[in-house]
Parts: sequence; structure tokens; C-alpha cells
Amino acid sequence: MPDSPLRIVTYNVRYFGHMLRGLASTMGPKRRVAAALAALDPLPDVVCLQEVETTSLRSTIADRPKHPGQTQLMAFMGRMDETFSAQSRDMPYEAFYFRAHHYKLGEVSLYTTGLAVLVNKRTLQVDKHNVDAPQSITHHHVLRLKDRKQSRICAHMRLVRREDGRPFHVFNTHLSLPTPFAREFWSTKDKMGCGVNQLHEARKLADFVSTHSDSEPFVVCGDFNSPPSSPVFRYLTGAARLTCAQAAVGQIDPNVSRGFPTAGFMHMRMHLDHVFSGGGVRWLDTQETHPFGDLKSRFHGLSDHMPIVGRFALDAPPVILAPPVPTVG
Repeated sequence: MPDSPLRIVTYNVRYFGHMLRGLASTMGPKRRVAAALAALDPLPDVVCLQEVETTSLRSTIADRPKHPGQTQLMAFMGRMDETFSAQSRDMPYEAFYFRAHHYKLGEVSLYTTGLAVLVNKRTLQVDKHNVDAPQSITHHHVLRLKDRKQSRICAHMRLVRREDGRPFHVFNTHLSLPTPFAREFWSTKDKMGCGVNQLHEARKLADFVSTHSDSEPFVVCGDFNSPPSSPVFRYLTGAARLTCAQAAVGQIDPNVSRGFPTAGFMHMRMHLDHVFSGGGVRWLDTQETHPFGDLKSRFHGLSDHMPIVGRFALDAPPVILAPPVPTVG
């Protein structure tokens, strides 16, 4: 009997503040994102989110906490509970938050940044994670601005499939924008994915993945602020030997930077989000993955990014043959 495939989603939700152009989080996007995720069939086994707040002025001014200490992720999971309950379904997800940065003015928290991972408890068990100490991958091009620069991290989870005990790793990240303090920024037309700081972060990310995947299957996903064919993308799929899910199933040409936009700003369309893999992950399809602006997508208009939805199989583990039993006589 073939192994059951696994499904993963990566999605930059823009702090659930797209209705107000990212200035403040509101309840509506949380409800609509929850409804869109719950409508996926089959349900994802893992959902990786970028740009998720902890709690701050931005995350609470238009959507007041229901109780003291409620974080943005808690509020979103409340909407997930409501969505599944309204459909008389059990909500299967457990949420994990990975905090990245905290911007304060005096004692007032202006805004915070972070990543989140939702794990389907019906299909997966959590073996370990780095919630308490997410891996820093930030490259500080100007040291005197180190404390002002938004921190970039990589979230890591080792998960075990319940049906057969097969382990695999999930890495969730969000790379920096290209730094304007480098000479190359002003000498190149296409800047996204060309920043020297982005390449440094990609190398740190690849080293972290290689060290912690421990030769087991893994998926790396997130907002890389880098299109296909960019130096960052070429490094990850070349020297770092990662497989791009969309390229593997023929959804994109990895040599074309603007063929499949995953994000939009005003009239610009950019392919910034990716799902990569290695170590025995085989991609089956990317159904429900639509380009930015596609009105047919259930995720249209919910963020300035579109999610990537991928289904994959874990290749069979190597068969270790027992040595022959010596004959007696």
C-alpha cells in the first residue's frame, strides 16, 4: 500500500492587516484566511505563516484582544476554531509561534514580527522545535544600524508521520529585502534576490538546514524576497542543492523571474515565495496554488501575497540488508 502524501502551505499573511494596507490587523482577514485554509481538501498537514505579530499597537488597535495577553496567533486560532465549529468539524491544528523582532517606543510596543507553524495533529506528531530560540539568519550590512534592522529567523520543526513513524523536517523563514547600502543595489535593474545581504542570509539558512535535517527528508518554505533566476534562487537550487516544488511539477520555469507572481504591490507583480525540499521529498502537485491576482483563488484579496500549496511524498527509506547467516557444518 503506497504511503499517504503530505500537504504543506506557505503563506505570508501580512499581519492579517491587508484591508488597512498593513497598517493594522483586523478581524475580517483572520476569519477569511481561516475559512480559506479550512476549505482546502485535503486539509494541509502543515501550514507555515510569515509576518505574524505577537502583540502590539498595530495588531490590537483595530482588533482588540478578547482577554489580556492574547496574541495575534491566538486570535487567529480562535477564528480557526469558529470556522471548524460552524461546519461541525473538529479543528485539528496546533499552532507554534517563532518570535523575530520587537519594535518599541518607550514602553509602547509599536509592532512585532514573527513566523508561525500550524501542525495537523491527526496526521503528525511534533518531535522537536526551536520555538524558544529560533535560528537567526540576519545579515547586518551596516553594524551601527544592527539594532534597528528587522531580525530574520528560521523556524525549525521535526515532525513524525503518525501512520508509519517516518520523520521529516520543516523550515519556515522570511529573508530580508535587498540592502540599499550596497553598491550593487544601485547598479542593477532587478534588485530582488540580488542583495549581498540576501545571499549571506541564504547561505546561513542553507547551513542551518543541512546541519539540522540530519540526512532526513525536509521542506524549506517562506517568503524569500527573491524571484526565480535571481542569485539567491540560483544559489539555493544550485550550490545548496534544494529542489523547487513549483519547478519540479512543471508549474514554473525556474529561469523566468516574472512568469508566476506570488505577491503584488500597486502595479508590480513579483514571485517572492517558494517551497524547496531535499533529502527524499518527491513533489506530486501544487494544486490550489494560483498566481497573484487570480480571481478564481479562494485566497484572492486576503493578503499582498498568495500561498503556495504543495503535496509531496516521502521516498522509501533505504533498505538495510542483514548480513547473510553463516551456514553450519
